[in-house]
Amino acid sequence: MNKKITDSVLYVGCDDADLDLFESQYDVPNGMAYNSYIIFDEKICVMDTVDRRVSEQWLANVKDALDGRTPDYLVVQHMEPDHAANIEALASLYPEMKIVGNAKTFAFFTQFYAYDIADRKIVVKEGDTLELGSHTLTFLMAPMVHWPEVMMTYDATDKIFFSADAFGKFGTLDTDEDWACEARRYYFNIIGKYGAQVQALLKKAAVLDVQTICPLHGPILSENLDYYIGKYQVWSSYQPEDKGIFIAYASAHGNTAAAAEQFKALLESKGAPKVSIADLSRDDMGEAVEDAFRYDRLVLASITYDGGLFPCMEEFLHHLKAKSYQNRMVGLIENGSWAPMSAKLMRAQLEGLKNVTILEPVVSIKSSLKGEMPESMEQLADALLNL
Repeated sequence: MNKKITDSVLYVGCDDADLDLFESQYDVPNGMAYNSYIIFDEKICVMDTVDRRVSEQWLANVKDALDGRTPDYLVVQHMEPDHAANIEALASLYPEMKIVGNAKTFAFFTQFYAYDIADRKIVVKEGDTLELGSHTLTFLMAPMVHWPEVMMTYDATDKIFFSADAFGKFGTLDTDEDWACEARRYYFNIIGKYGAQVQALLKKAAVLDVQTICPLHGPILSENLDYYIGKYQVWSSYQPEDKGIFIAYASAHGNTAAAAEQFKALLESKGAPKVSIADLSRDDMGEAVEDAFRYDRLVLASITYDGGLFPCMEEFLHHLKAKSYQNRMVGLIENGSWAPMSAKLMRAQLEGLKNVTILEPVVSIKSSLKGEMPESMEQLADALLNL
């Protein structure tokens, strides 16, 4: 699929509608887009390659776009295999093509490939430029957004910011859906740990006259850029995006699930404007992580299992810790038929997180809710709503 972005920049990426799990862990019901671009000028520059799943289609797109011409450069912004799997294939097809990257790019290259490009590489650093003719490319280093070698590229002529994985989303380009939902899930699960590094990148980008953002996944962004950049400002500063309460529960036989649903109804009856709920055993874990970061309040409800946490709750808390969860209020509901321990264990996991406040009281259920709701549940609801 070749598409004009400007008179001199062409999209040559590929959709992969058949992919079920991105990075072998994130559910992608609408597949994935692997983006690649070509800048045509006195010198021709290819911007990144694609995943090996779509190698054949991508190489056909590139050949069609070049129409017999030879690319002078391949810019490698990110060495992760979903973007770098075809470097060797393209380099073999065009032996005169130079390969542009930073020092860490080429260190990673030797780890992935046995292919020798020693006499073809151009090593760049922060602020270096590449002249194509009327186009001047400026390179911005973006380490840990979200690998150490990541760099991004600004084309001053067409005012395009080639943003590597930043501003990406799940889903193919022909998927008709709201950008924010799948971009949010993508951000917190893929990039979320590295908020400080994203903030540093946004400061660099703020001084550029950007009219188009070309990410390596998801749609090209050319309208209302303040909206997309604003989302990244909120997400990367770990501030809640929306006021609301997210309830995440782990239930073996349905009693904790029933208690969580009753608690949701209680919150709504007391006027809570937004309450979202997820069954951690069955619902998508990536979406649960997304909602935990989206809202300003979180409720964890879990049974005790073999003296510990139910596995899906343990996994959920592992993801929150790994992605630097912070700046939130959290309520705890535990359930145990004997020796309940889940509240103590959830508290221990949360206490190491930055600016996370655990609200009182902790709700403790013995096996199931029978009839009238315990007073502690009413009190926790009030604590969540009276912040």
